Amino acid sequence: MSARYRIAEAAALLGVSDDTVRRWIDSGRLPASREGSGPAHVDGADLATLATALHEAPEPGTTRGSSARNRLAGIVTRVVRDTVMAQVEIQAGPFRLVSLMSREAADELGLEVGVRAVATVKATQVSVDVP
Repeated sequence: MSARYRIAEAAALLGVSDDTVRRWIDSGRLPASREGSGPAHVDGADLATLATALHEAPEPGTTRGSSARNRLAGIVTRVVRDTVMAQVEIQAGPFRLVSLMSREAADELGLEVGVRAVATVKATQVSVDVP
């Protein structure tokens, strides 16, 4: 089962305003569902698809702002598992990050497409946390 996000959470993950997410929902660009009179929710897999489409890699040499302590919050856009290892891709704003980890770690973190994750970058290693 994929994660679900409220509009404000989806906006924060995509780096856009709440109003932008609402416009995308109204125009059909981003599917959303509502239970009764409760708030609208966006499916994590749908959000991951849009996140991947929105942000292309920056030009080489381009510098953009980064989070404090090299922590980049984003959404999991792809997970490839074999019997021992897992490759996890995260779209964090305009940045695509790829981490190789044990399959056991990916399973314990519940990493699936659409799940919110935080990549911590240190030297050549990328560690993934779940907030």
